[in-house]
Amino acid sequence: MNLLVMENFIVIFMVGALVKVSDVQAIEKALNDKKDELNLKGEIKWTKVTGNYLDKYIEMINLFFTFIKSGKIKFRVMFGQNAYVTSGLTKEHTDNEYSILYYYFLKSAFGLKFSNPTPFKNKVNFSFYLDDLPCSENQKNSLKRSLYRYNHELKQNNIEITEIVEINSKKHVIQQCMDIVLGAMNFRLNDLHKIKDSETGKRSNRTIAKDKLYKVIYSNITAIRPRFNVGINTGIDGDINNYWKHLYRHWNFVSSYSHFDKSLTKKSIRKK
Repeated sequence: MNLLVMENFIVIFMVGALVKVSDVQAIEKALNDKKDELNLKGEIKWTKVTGNYLDKYIEMINLFFTFIKSGKIKFRVMFGQNAYVTSGLTKEHTDNEYSILYYYFLKSAFGLKFSNPTPFKNKVNFSFYLDDLPCSENQKNSLKRSLYRYNHELKQNNIEITEIVEINSKKHVIQQCMDIVLGAMNFRLNDLHKIKDSETGKRSNRTIAKDKLYKVIYSNITAIRPRFNVGINTGIDGDINNYWKHLYRHWNFVSSYSHFDKSLTKKSIRKK
C-alpha cells in the first residue's frame, strides 16, 4: 500500500492490493520475469515513465491487470478531495492523521467483514504488508493496535488479522505495480495531463507518455467495469457484499469532520 499527499493539488491517494498467499509467489515470479525480459532494472515506478520506456511500462501494467481481471488480485484506490476541509479535530486526531487514514482504508476499502460467507465451516486470515508508513513509531503502533482491536468484530465471522508488517517496495514487484496505478490516478485526477510548457505551449514528451499509460490503465479498468468513473465512489450494484467481491474499486473518502469549500475545487483554483 502506498500513500501520496499532494498538498498543492486536489486529491490524496492510498492504494492496496489483496492477494491470496497461495498466489503471491507465482504472481511475483511472472512480474519479475517480465521485468527481466524488458530489461527493466531496479524499481519500476510512475516517476520513471518516459517516452523511451512507455512500451515497456505498458507491457508491465497489462500483465499486472491480467491478475486483477482473473480475480487473483483485488485492487482498491482511496482518495479525498482537498475541497473537503476538516475542522473540529482533536489533538489526537491531528497527531495521528496518517495512522487514522490508514486504519479506515484497511478496515473498509476491501470489505473484509464480508470475506467469509461460511463462517461456521471456514476461517479467513489476513496479513497486512504496509509499505513505507509516513508516520512516527507511535503512530505506527497506534495503527496496529486499532487494527488488532478491529479483530474482535471480524472474529464474529471467523475472520482474523494475524500479521501486520512493514516492507520495502523496492523488493516487492506487486507494490511497484501498485505505485504505477497510484501515479496514474494522481496524474489524471489532478489534471497533470493538461500541463503545458510555458514557452512552447505544448505538453512535454514525458507528460504525453504518462497520459498514454494512464489511458492503457483506464482501458484495463473499463474491461472489468465498463464506463468506470475514476473520480467517484464505485457503486455496489445493490449488493453490500460487493465491497469484498469487486475486483477493482475507487473510494472517495469524506471525513465526518469535514465541510465543502468550493474555493478549493480544481475549477475555482484555475480561475485564480
